[in-house]
Amino acid sequence: MDYSKLNDIIKSSKNILIMSHVNPDGDTLGSMCALYSVILENFKKKCDMLAISKIPSIYSYLPAVQEVKQQDDIDKSRIYDLVINVDVASIDRICDSRILFDKAKFTINFDHHKTNNAYANLNFINPDASSTGEILFDCFNKTGWKINLNTAICLYTAILTDTGSFRFDNTKPSTFEASAKLVEIGVQPSDIYKKIYESDSKTLVMFQAYCISKANFLDDDKIAYTVVYKKDMEKFSAGDDCMEGLTEKLRAIVTTRIAFTAKEMKSGHTKISMRSKFADVAEICEIFSGGGHKFAAGCTIKAPAEEAVTKILREIKKRKI
Repeated sequence: MDYSKLNDIIKSSKNILIMSHVNPDGDTLGSMCALYSVILENFKKKCDMLAISKIPSIYSYLPAVQEVKQQDDIDKSRIYDLVINVDVASIDRICDSRILFDKAKFTINFDHHKTNNAYANLNFINPDASSTGEILFDCFNKTGWKINLNTAICLYTAILTDTGSFRFDNTKPSTFEASAKLVEIGVQPSDIYKKIYESDSKTLVMFQAYCISKANFLDDDKIAYTVVYKKDMEKFSAGDDCMEGLTEKLRAIVTTRIAFTAKEMKSGHTKISMRSKFADVAEICEIFSGGGHKFAAGCTIKAPAEEAVTKILREIKKRKI
């Protein structure tokens, strides 16, 4: 990985944009704010940040997150010297804001998804890393950039959320080593844990309880799924952030080997979120132009919910689970 080129391009760029993926999670938001913070600290430059969709309220504590713009707040005709995507597995995950990426004079791609096809001018991709936050931590150290407390909080958030509080298989010795260094800088693990995992709204809890109550179980309960319709979201006045963690709750059932949620979209298409204990769900999602990790992936199927579920189940049943 060309760290010297990274240093040079940031130093020479007068205007920089950092972008998250659609439906931002802790890794993409933590990574975006960490990069903003480290560039401000080391280069005295303020970057623009763009979230492709609404930021979940649980991440309101992230330093500089209030500086993040939404798609309607940014000038799409602007040409940036540098656009950096963080945790964006495929270019379509920045939706209509791809125009800003395509027009940029130079582009960089930080990611840890194995399905990433290195679409930028400069790519820092490591599928073995727990998170994009861990990749950035390694990058900041190798470039010699100072990591202050604000940056550390953002990086720790990215790592914590994408490892499921260090529970997932992507947690490795390097993950704990990076996290320990961030704690040495001043991160308070219990404080961040409470902000992320003990701050659910009543709406989220009641909505997810409803979705789980109407879950379907197949193949001796090895497959668990639930369908979320627009009317369900309206019934509870639930936002997209209320979907966070729903599929994981189905996977947590002792008999479950593959779990997924199928969410009806306004476009009439269906968004699929898949989790597994053993099977490669990224392989399944790639069939529908999606992707992700072996045990956590997603895709959008251009079909109504019932049809999308049939397609997904057909692919699951082709595999031994």
